[in-house]
Amino acid sequence: MISGWHHHDGWDTYIYVTTGKLKLEFGPNGSEVAEAGPGDFMHVPAHAVHREGNPSDRVADLVVFRVGSGQIVVNVDGPDSD
Repeated sequence: MISGWHHHDGWDTYIYVTTGKLKLEFGPNGSEVAEAGPGDFMHVPAHAVHREGNPSDRVADLVVFRVGSGQIVVNVDGPDSD
């Protein structure tokens, strides 16, 4: 499973992985990758274009908490090159 490219407008997103794995792609041309497993936290800053997925064949359970305002999901064609 992998999402399309998007951002969360004015929302900072905090993710805690309880089971499974989470993969986050972001940065110029989507060139940066962060992975998290059980017990790990991730922070996705407001307006950060990214996509996320589950790189394993196991179910991933996540706790997601957002702080901010605006649209929850803004779909985009892809990440910027800079």
